[in-house]
Amino acid sequence: MKNYNVKPGDYVEVSLMKNEYKGIFLQVSDEDKGIVLIKLDSGYNIGFNRKDILDIKLLKKGVVVKEDVELKMKDGKPNMAMIITGGTIASKYDPKTGGVDPLESPESLFKFYPELFKKVNMVKVEVPFMKASEDMDYKDWQKIARVAGKLLNDKNINGLIITHGTDFLHYTSAALSFFLRDLNKPVVLTYSQRSIDRASSDANLNLQCSALVAMSDMAEVVIVGHANSDDDFCYAMPGTKVRKMHSSKRDAFKVVNAKPLAKVFPAPKGVPGGNKIELLRQHNTRKKTNVKVDAKFEEKIALVKVYPGQSSDILDYYKKKKYKGLILEMSGLGHVPTKRARDSWLKKIIELQEKGIIICGTAQTIYGRLDPLVYSNGRELLKTGIIYLEDMLSETAFVKLGWVLGHSEWAKDKNLVKEKMLENFAGEISDRLEE
Repeated sequence: MKNYNVKPGDYVEVSLMKNEYKGIFLQVSDEDKGIVLIKLDSGYNIGFNRKDILDIKLLKKGVVVKEDVELKMKDGKPNMAMIITGGTIASKYDPKTGGVDPLESPESLFKFYPELFKKVNMVKVEVPFMKASEDMDYKDWQKIARVAGKLLNDKNINGLIITHGTDFLHYTSAALSFFLRDLNKPVVLTYSQRSIDRASSDANLNLQCSALVAMSDMAEVVIVGHANSDDDFCYAMPGTKVRKMHSSKRDAFKVVNAKPLAKVFPAPKGVPGGNKIELLRQHNTRKKTNVKVDAKFEEKIALVKVYPGQSSDILDYYKKKKYKGLILEMSGLGHVPTKRARDSWLKKIIELQEKGIIICGTAQTIYGRLDPLVYSNGRELLKTGIIYLEDMLSETAFVKLGWVLGHSEWAKDKNLVKEKMLENFAGEISDRLEE
């Protein structure tokens, strides 16, 4: 069997009888020696039987990156700080497995994203943990908030970039929007759907755009990422009004019921211009106050999605386990099974609230605003005391309820809880819906 002069990590062209395929040559296991495996530019892996291959042509040697990294500080560039938490943006491609593995150190991140450091001096880097976002919980949000507060109150730092996994990124952005009070500088969360090793990676553009926002006049918690599937520009999106809307696309995050804060254009390589921000709506601006970290959180809360025929028995669980609050993700304008259902929820909703459990409602339609007054079922539910949360996103509402109930001085009074849940702390409720 022919031995081709290529190694894992090399970019190759595999020729078959009728087709050619280009991609990164991958190492295979001992039991699969009769297979040639490559990672296509699309990010997908494809395998070929060696006997079907006419030729494997080396197009580009795999890049071996030096481990030593020197970050040069230059006068005139703004000083930035970074918090690295994990996720795909802090991962690299493993040519042996075809998967991605976490980077081993902050320095490893820097060598993959040199364009970022042409714009800023990264004077401080903090790594409170390295986790996939689906493994995070409120304690991790608190850690990030405490580190962020310390960095934001450092007069030598102009802005903050936080790298994060995508799955639950919008929960973290909501949490920081509530936890960081009197925000004085930009807090920019960013991500990548595809690791930097892939031809289709979104990481570099997202980081360059994040740097521009971190240098801007915004004093907002924002998510910055691709605006579309191309590498044209990014959106700066408000931390409480954004949701992951696609599992794998580069422009997975979209603003719901509002406009993005800004379009962000980095300068294309070798092309003059760019490095600009086009504001799309009003925003809070920088100020000289100190950030206060208010990261109190009640963990005994839950987000419950309502579906057809769902038994009200589910509510017994939360009563038995002494939960403090529930977000019901309701149908339409704000409904759950009521009078004409085989299993009405009305009685148990009343029982839970008599036990002191706070129940709030959000829309599972994603877009739009709740209005319980349109239909009789909604009016019946409103009478029970459910707090209808306008157009607040379910994920944001979940985080906010935990934050509000974490304040014992608020939690002891249901009327005060309702007041705080409907108070617009971080732009989580829109006066006017926009798409």
